[in-house]
Amino acid sequence: MLETERLLLRPWQDCDAEALYKYASDPDVGSRAGWPPHKSVEESLEIIRTIFNNDRTWAIELKETGEAIGRIGYFIYGESNINIGENGKVSFDKFHPLAFDWMNKIYLSLGEKVGNAYKDGLALR
Repeated sequence: MLETERLLLRPWQDCDAEALYKYASDPDVGSRAGWPPHKSVEESLEIIRTIFNNDRTWAIELKETGEAIGRIGYFIYGESNINIGENGKVSFDKFHPLAFDWMNKIYLSLGEKVGNAYKDGLALR
């Protein structure tokens, strides 16, 4: 686990299914990551138990509420459901990571508003 003043990166748990469904059912979230919107809390629970059940995918928990507000992880070349590049090299023009900023209620794409992540990262030192 990694922990900052506001966030906790931890393994996914069955009790996170409702929180995952809350954002994964939004069509603007999944489509950019290469998966369809979740149709039910049960589907989100199945995703937690199968796809997120590994040592490279973590829930991002907002410590203030204890709620999983996002996901972070990495894929080894060839394991992703998205064609991320050729010959083991990532091509950043092939995908567009997207996150939802729960504090400001806006979507952010890669490279936008990294100040909080940087500040939280400094707290890990």
